[in-house]
This record gives sequence, C-alpha cells and structure tokens, in this order.
Amino acid sequence: MFSIDQILAIAFTLFAVIDIVGSIPVLVSLKEKLGHIDAGKATLASGFLMVLFLLVGEQFLRLFSVDVHSFAVAGSIVIFVIGLEMILGLELFKSGQDVKSGSIVPIAFPMIAGSGTLTTIMSLKANFGEYNILAGIVLNLLIVFLVLKSLNYIERLLGKAGLMVLRKFFGVILLAIAVKIFKSNINL
Repeated sequence: MFSIDQILAIAFTLFAVIDIVGSIPVLVSLKEKLGHIDAGKATLASGFLMVLFLLVGEQFLRLFSVDVHSFAVAGSIVIFVIGLEMILGLELFKSGQDVKSGSIVPIAFPMIAGSGTLTTIMSLKANFGEYNILAGIVLNLLIVFLVLKSLNYIERLLGKAGLMVLRKFFGVILLAIAVKIFKSNINL
C-alpha cells in the first residue's frame, strides 16, 4: 500500500543522496563543455537504472549470498561517508569526467544514479515497501528533470553561497538517515 509518510521519507532520502541541487555547479560546467544536456535522456537513463536495481537488486545480492539487511548496513556506511563529503567538502568517491559521452555518462550515471543512489535504494528496501520506493524514485526523477532543464536559472537564483548552504544541510540529514538505517538493521 502507498503511504504518504513513507513516500515523503523515501523521496527526501533519495533527494539528499542524489544531491541534484548540490550538483548544479558541476552540471553547469558540464553543460558549458558539452554545449547541451539532454534533460529527458539523462532523467530516463537514471530512472531506468534506479528501477532496475529496485526490482532485481535483491536477486543480484543473492548471487553473492548477501542479505538485504547486511546490504542496508553497508549502504548506511556509504550514505554516512557521502554525508561527510557534503559537510566537509571532501571528495572520497571519485567519478570519471569523460564529457564526450554526453548526458548518460557522467550525468545519468554516476552523478544521478550512482553507487550512493543504488545503495540507498537497496537500503530503503529493508524498511519501506517497493511501491513507496518507486513513488519516491518518480518524485526525484521529476525534480531531476526540472533541475536539468533550468540549470542557469537556479544557479542565478541561489548563488554560490546558497548552493553551499544547501549541500551542507543535506549532508547533515544524510548522516542522520545513515545512523537510522544502521540502527534498524544491525540487530537483526
């Protein structure tokens, strides 16, 4: 069953992990290098990856004899590190910046549907229903599409200081979410 509370919690968690707002400076730079970012293509590609991992991620884990709760604990550690990155301004997870590939690489993967997002989706499966996770993914894809379509306007509106404040705020939220996921899965 759909739960508005769950959908909002999931959507907010994914929003913080995807960090599309915090990625605006990088996206603007890529747009300048590429000449154009296809918002539709990037959104569809990242959505496909997220939904695919939601649907078959558990079977994939079974191939390696890993249960969802263990993956959730591991995922909470990854989410915690991502939160630290956002707060401290560090870059621990490096991604290739091959801009010749266009809107799919590096924008759809790994910026939007990267390891942090896919790990979070699996971690969320330990605590939330699949339909609610799917709804949270769709809400985030709408936000991603809107942000990609209006990069220049958003950058002018928030300014550099505003973008930095948002990134730090969502970093703290991610730390709290990571602790919650860890606590709820460690005793099982």
